Amino acid sequence: MDWTKQIGRYILVMALQVLLFDQLQLLGACHPYIYVLCLLMMPITLPHSVDMILGAAAGIIMDIFCNSLGVHTAACILVMFIRPYLIGAIVSDKDRLNEQINLHTIGMEALVKYVIIMVLIHHLTIFLLAAWSWHHIGFVALETIVSSTVTILIIIGYNALRYR
Repeated sequence: MDWTKQIGRYILVMALQVLLFDQLQLLGACHPYIYVLCLLMMPITLPHSVDMILGAAAGIIMDIFCNSLGVHTAACILVMFIRPYLIGAIVSDKDRLNEQINLHTIGMEALVKYVIIMVLIHHLTIFLLAAWSWHHIGFVALETIVSSTVTILIIIGYNALRYR
């Protein structure tokens, strides 16, 4: 595991999120949160406590830049809590011997399932907590579907280009 590449990717993706993707307001319902890519692609072999700390750190950084009062932190911690259980359910025992999660190591089908489930959980948590009301559930559903679709396409596209 090359930690310098991992940290470099983390910094680059967080900078892209803050400087570019947070500025996009497509029809008021599309908010792609690509920074979740860093969390999803963390090594499988990390202890669960380290996953949780990294999730909290990513969420706090996003909350600071988005002024979102803990919404991103809650979503990232939830995603990192669920992550090892979902990996255990989706990724085969043989593929879990690889340290990395990517298209090359776990295959397209497992990667797509993993990314879709995790991004939907992440985005739904963010939009539900931001709305803080069931009165806006229709708009929360629209935001979740549109934003998740864009984010999922970006993450899968990144993996397809990087690991073809």
